[in-house]
Amino acid sequence: TVEFTGALHATVVKQVCLKNPSTKTLTYNAILVGRDADDFSLPKGKTITIAPKRQTTINVEFTSRFLRPAEAVLLLISKHVGGIHGVTLTFFLKSEIKHIEPADTLKCKSPCYEL
Repeated sequence: TVEFTGALHATVVKQVCLKNPSTKTLTYNAILVGRDADDFSLPKGKTITIAPKRQTTINVEFTSRFLRPAEAVLLLISKHVGGIHGVTLTFFLKSEIKHIEPADTLKCKSPCYEL
């Protein structure tokens, strides 16, 4: 589970670290699915390549629009490249709104009632 905690309408970025223990390059296609998948994004694109015996991080961004917790699933599906096929990876993405900051404050003056 990757948890995104922040203010309402703020953008929170989390990193997911992926390691390739094999001697061949791994390539994954990333897909965001679920009720709130539109609130999550992958700014560096949906194709991830990991060199042999290396690791890489992918950034996942979340921008909150509602007070309720947002949920989605990040699927990393391996592409068959060069005779090696990696396992499918699944990450549950969940948000929590900790505070709300007002966008603006307006002062109004008017009578409460009229006779």
